[in-house]
Amino acid sequence: MDLKKLRAWWFHKQALDGRLRGQNPAAILAATGWARSVGGCGPYLTLFARGGITREAVDAAVANLEIHELPSARGCTYVVPAAEFALALAAAQPFEGEMKLALKLGVTEKEIAKLRDAVLQALEKGPLDPEEIREATGKASRSLGEEGKKKGLTTTLPVALGQLQVSGDIRRVSMNGRLDQQRFKYCLWKPNPLRNFKMPPEELATHLGRRFFQWIGPATLAEFQWFSALGVKAAKAALEPLKLEPVAKDDDRLMLPEDRERYESFQVPKQPRYCLVALADGVTLLKRNSQQLTDDADRKHLLFRQKAYAGENLLDLPSNGIMDRGRLIGLWEYDPEKQQIAWVSFIQTDQDLKTAVSETEQYVRDQLGDARSFSLDSPKSRIPKIEALRKS
Repeated sequence: MDLKKLRAWWFHKQALDGRLRGQNPAAILAATGWARSVGGCGPYLTLFARGGITREAVDAAVANLEIHELPSARGCTYVVPAAEFALALAAAQPFEGEMKLALKLGVTEKEIAKLRDAVLQALEKGPLDPEEIREATGKASRSLGEEGKKKGLTTTLPVALGQLQVSGDIRRVSMNGRLDQQRFKYCLWKPNPLRNFKMPPEELATHLGRRFFQWIGPATLAEFQWFSALGVKAAKAALEPLKLEPVAKDDDRLMLPEDRERYESFQVPKQPRYCLVALADGVTLLKRNSQQLTDDADRKHLLFRQKAYAGENLLDLPSNGIMDRGRLIGLWEYDPEKQQIAWVSFIQTDQDLKTAVSETEQYVRDQLGDARSFSLDSPKSRIPKIEALRKS
């Protein structure tokens, strides 16, 4: 199997080659996959890398409900296009969220059901933040004491809010309209996106499988399992109707039959196509295959002997990535104090690569202000990696 061609094909499927420039955020997410959101800048960088989309345009799409952050596959939050709100919410429903922990802390399902009703009644008056909901619902929610505090679940309210989001009854809205922060209000979602959604679980799993292989195929059964959280038997049953084909003889990577002709005729671009991506970008996260995108020699780079990066197995990216035609050729972090990107390239740099770094640096500096990878990321926590990148 020609790994160079596979990498370039994944890069192309993910539209990191610029083929979707000019498309709107919803169209890009529908074509390349839902953007994982963990309270950081990932969704913004995802849409900038593929479509050159400004932060303001992304925020406008969120405000207009063309895209939205909601619970989805594995119960994790993704930014999803409107046409797939119902599919994403349905994919989240098998996961218990915090209810399993709450039951261990003595909470009953009947208690949470009453709290859900109280929350819905409170939100009839308009959007409220968690503290306002707590006040409005009174004794319907309660503290879970020291034991709950130790377990990371201080009250019953998050359990009810989580369930109501998965059921499509409510949605959370960023207080300042941005995706890279964690302060929300909650509002009723009318009409509920799941109101007319009648897809059986088996059909849902197959539909999710089709979308997965459209976004990032060829892929293995195990990689689809990771994305969907289905067991081996359920995953095989879900994919059987798709009639997937091995990408090559004796290869466990599978592809949709309709992709075969395009893949066979696909040519790896001769000229470099540099692109900076987020730590949680779909090109790596959908399959957790960063190692497949890295050359053996690159994994021996001086950077991986630095303490901040030592021991990385590259299952996931350890920092934001720099790519060229599907190959991971470097890593980067943003230094807000110097308003610069600190980066390392595993290959010899040229002016086009420097220009790509400069363009993303300007985007982060002027539109985002920082490039936090997740909610607990901070300039202070990033210092060891920034220093390692500069030292290397």
